[in-house]
Amino acid sequence: MARIIAIVSGGMDSVTMAHQLHTAGNDLHLLSVDYGQRHRKEHAFAAMAAQRLGAPHQIADLSAIGSLLRGSSLTDASVEVPEGGWTGFGSPNIVPNRNALLLAVAFAVAVVENAESVAIGIMADDFVTVPDSRPAFLESFIAMERIATEGYAHPDLDLLAPLAGKTKADVVTLGESLDVPWTQTWTCLRGLAEHCGHCAACGERQEAFEKAGVPDPTVYQVWND
Repeated sequence: MARIIAIVSGGMDSVTMAHQLHTAGNDLHLLSVDYGQRHRKEHAFAAMAAQRLGAPHQIADLSAIGSLLRGSSLTDASVEVPEGGWTGFGSPNIVPNRNALLLAVAFAVAVVENAESVAIGIMADDFVTVPDSRPAFLESFIAMERIATEGYAHPDLDLLAPLAGKTKADVVTLGESLDVPWTQTWTCLRGLAEHCGHCAACGERQEAFEKAGVPDPTVYQVWND
C-alpha cells in the first residue's frame, strides 16, 4: 500500500482518479489548491470524495496569486467565460503553468507526509492545449523534484498520472465501474449554483456521458433567452 498525495479539484477526472487509487488499496491524502479560480466551489466536491473514501483532505490557500494570473477566464474577473469549446492554443480557459503550480505544492506536502507519490488527474484530451500536462513535462517535473527533495522526501518518490491515456468518455466508463457519484462532482467554469451547461467544461462533460453511453445525471441551469 502506497501513500499518495492526490491532487483532487472536485471535478470528474480527479474524483475518478481518487476512487481508482483508493480501490487499488492506496493510502490517500487529498489535496485541493485555491489559486483564485472563480469556480473554487469545486473543492466542496473534493471534500465529499475524501469523506466517501475515508481520506484526509486539505485545501492549500493560494488565492492571492489569482490577481497575478491575468488573462484567463478562470482567474480574471474581466475575462468572460466563453461559450463552447476551444481547439487550439490561446484558450481563455487555460491558466498557463497551473499544473506546475499545483504539483509544486503537492510535492511539498509529499515531503512532509513522507508520501511515495503525487498523483494528478490529467488526461489525453489535455495534451493539445495544456503544455504542462504532456508526458515530457511530467517526466521533467519528477526529475526536478527528485533533485529538489533529495534527502528529505521518500526515496521512491514518483509522479503518477493514471488517467493520462484516457479520454473524458473513458473516464466516465471507468468511473461507472468504480461507482463514482457523478452528481457529487463539479465541472462548470462559472461556479454558479448549478452547472451552466454552456461553457467549454460543461460541453465536454455532456459529450463525455454521451460518448460513453451513460445517462448524464447533472442538473444544468435553465437559461431564459
